[in-house]
Amino acid sequence: MLDFIPDNPYILLTPGPLSTSKGVRNALLRDWCTWDDDYNLDVVQNIRRRLVELATAKIDEYTTVLMQGSGSFAVEATLGTAVPRNGKLLILTNGAYGDRMVKMAKVLGISHTAIDFGEVSAPTAADLDTALTADPAITHVAFVHCETTTGMLNPLNELAEVTKRHGKILIVDAMSSFVGMPMDVGEISIDYLVTSSNKCIQGVPGFGIVIAKRATFERTEGNVRSLCMDLYDQWRVMDKSGKWRYTSPTHVVRAFYQALDELEAEGGVTARYARYSENHRILVNGMRSLGFETLLSDNLQSPIITSFLYPNENFDFTAFYEAVKARGFVLYPGKISAADTFRIGNIGEVYPDDMERLIEVIGDVVKGFD
Repeated sequence: MLDFIPDNPYILLTPGPLSTSKGVRNALLRDWCTWDDDYNLDVVQNIRRRLVELATAKIDEYTTVLMQGSGSFAVEATLGTAVPRNGKLLILTNGAYGDRMVKMAKVLGISHTAIDFGEVSAPTAADLDTALTADPAITHVAFVHCETTTGMLNPLNELAEVTKRHGKILIVDAMSSFVGMPMDVGEISIDYLVTSSNKCIQGVPGFGIVIAKRATFERTEGNVRSLCMDLYDQWRVMDKSGKWRYTSPTHVVRAFYQALDELEAEGGVTARYARYSENHRILVNGMRSLGFETLLSDNLQSPIITSFLYPNENFDFTAFYEAVKARGFVLYPGKISAADTFRIGNIGEVYPDDMERLIEVIGDVVKGFD
């Protein structure tokens, strides 16, 4: 049995699950009934409305559906519901999460093609234009906005413009960027944006979120390839009363409501983006001052998570990780094949003072290894 720990022993510098506030954690302590209006109407429907308002000024054109499970569950539910049996999906991938969409398409039997740009290059509007011109059978385009495999920020606006110019449906995995960066899904004309409860809104893991263009989504009835991951039917039931078709993660949902309140109190997306950006600035400048190099050039880098190269061939990440953890910070191992890297996230209940302390800790740890 684990000893009771009154507060977190360290800060999670990961892309999610991430460090949460005491208020969010405290919100998990009450039980809720999934049939009561004080849960379905006052909590679930309130969350759905607020998510659309965070996503776009065109609130009448969009809707939100929540899906049990991790963000990947919501991505798979979206692909399996959005693409009809006679459709074809184009996936632009440059990391593990784009690759995961390719695996989902294979398992679901979705006709698809994938363009792999490697792990350190971004797709361009010209690349997408060429692909869509060459294959008019493509009906849907999907890609990851912030690829947390590396911290790569793919060019959302440019890729969206080409997709819409060709008349295709756009699916964006914005798991680690929604609310962490300013965007208006209506202005960009995203048809489906997917994120999750444990990312930049700073809730805890338990459900995925799909913000969908209503006119597009309403045409997807019958496309589904899975009973439990029928996004359309989940939305149909939820839209009437806030009820989830199957067991709702009630505690997680209520904690997410609290996280939305805290986002609003912080100053909304603009303030959160400013904090994350400052976290990133302090991190990168500090790490470079200690001799670490970033994997990506600054023009490709998101403010969400940053990959750093091992400083030399003798670098022992496990020992480094444990030493930093013992001093109050948990880092993230690398996830690419082309280079030895580790990652440090900037999101969650993390502030510039925390990043300043992190740089001091890493400096001390590195000195101890000399």
